[in-house]
Amino acid sequence: MDVQGGGSKQRIGRPVEAGTILSTRNLRGITLFEPSELVISARSGTTMSAVEAELGKSNLRCAFEPLDLGPMLAEPALQSTIGGVVATNLSGARRVTAGAVRDHLLGVRAVNGRGEQFKWGGRVMKNVAGYDLCRGLAGSWGTLAVLTEVTLKAVPKAEETRTLVLFGQPDEIAIEILCGAMATPYEVTGAIHLQSSLTRRLRNQALRTEGLAVTALRIENFSASIAYRAERLKELFSAYGEIVELDHSASVAFWEELRVLSYLQGSRDPVWRISTSPKMGPRVVQAISGYMQTKAAYDWSGGLLWLEVPASADAGSADIRRVIAMRGGHATLIRADDEARRTVEVFQPLEAGPERLTRRLKEAFDPARILNRGRMYAGL
Repeated sequence: MDVQGGGSKQRIGRPVEAGTILSTRNLRGITLFEPSELVISARSGTTMSAVEAELGKSNLRCAFEPLDLGPMLAEPALQSTIGGVVATNLSGARRVTAGAVRDHLLGVRAVNGRGEQFKWGGRVMKNVAGYDLCRGLAGSWGTLAVLTEVTLKAVPKAEETRTLVLFGQPDEIAIEILCGAMATPYEVTGAIHLQSSLTRRLRNQALRTEGLAVTALRIENFSASIAYRAERLKELFSAYGEIVELDHSASVAFWEELRVLSYLQGSRDPVWRISTSPKMGPRVVQAISGYMQTKAAYDWSGGLLWLEVPASADAGSADIRRVIAMRGGHATLIRADDEARRTVEVFQPLEAGPERLTRRLKEAFDPARILNRGRMYAGL
């Protein structure tokens, strides 16, 4: 059974071994919204854009800055559903400070592979002993259960946002800047570096026409403190060259386009998503570049790499896996043709311990293996 929501991530993962589609498109609507309690519940087929629009009416937002991968995968924008966001646990730039999707998930309603309905969690965050089922379902890619309703914690919107931009920094120096900024007390909530080969695809004309690598730091929150924090960061990194400051509207537009990975659009070449330690990021990219041409973006101050590589039969899998094994991290193939996704390990291969646990969870939730069979790992 191929579990689908809005279809924006349908071409991520291995092709599902199923002849039937189970869609949540008709499970739509916000079922609970209490702005004063910072809680919202919605049926799983509700688009993320609808959820964010409702939150916006009360000046709230999702802290984890959900991504919309549709346009990068040549799918329509704004089709991503709240169920799909939770099921994949894919978070945006603010994840480096605010946490991932699963960290803001309060409760779920779902149906497992046995056809049993269940509910877990509620409307408040609690620390309890035992297994956190919500965290287990977040990132399971629909292989354990079909989400029917989710409850999320919201946060207030920032009063003002500004972005500091440096141009032409080499990767190693850029990561030095990003990591240094994250270590300051000035509450940087976004830290990204784009190689010049990717900045040419940005929508922001001022950044695109420079034709240089872009290193960007975001600060946000109360207007009263923004100017002070921006000036302190400028002073701290003045030795690295000229720093350009984007105002509120330009900053919001810039980080919004990063949510749809605009710098990876307009190409069908394979894309890998690699998580590693921030300071190891440039070494990982350099090592992979020894095997193939690469175009790299460093998010989360270097801890998350988006890597575009030339098309090949295996999307560069063997070489990338070899580099990751030597330097540490996890690599997921996000964009590739069907043949490559069918023949290589799309998700990071599991070590013995996690593999046993994964098989036990699959057996408990979906013993007949009818939900997204084979999407993450062959036979599971």
